Amino acid sequence: MRLTATVLSALDARELADFYRRLLDWTVVQDEPGWVTLRPPDGGAGLSFQSEPDYIPPVWPASGGDQRMMAHLDIHVDDLAEASRRAEAVGARLADYQPQDDVRVYLDPSGHPFCLFT
Repeated sequence: MRLTATVLSALDARELADFYRRLLDWTVVQDEPGWVTLRPPDGGAGLSFQSEPDYIPPVWPASGGDQRMMAHLDIHVDDLAEASRRAEAVGARLADYQPQDDVRVYLDPSGHPFCLFT
């Protein structure tokens, strides 16, 4: 067995894939209606995006009956300040709640949390 991709749901797979393509500088390797796959230059596991018409964004941090995140992406960076500027420039939103000083939690355009860390 070999893991090939993590799949994130969104209202619009292409829109979310384009965000991560610009953030990570990865290549689109599959683009079909409702499904897009990105791969990194080194050929490792990629990210896929699936359109879901009933998609409900997760809430970070969740409480009570909120839609909870099922997974999040951890992205290692060399320079946290520079990576944060890049994330915001391509459309990420800094989460209101930041649990650690050396990690920045962002929300992608579909509301999925992801972490930048050094």
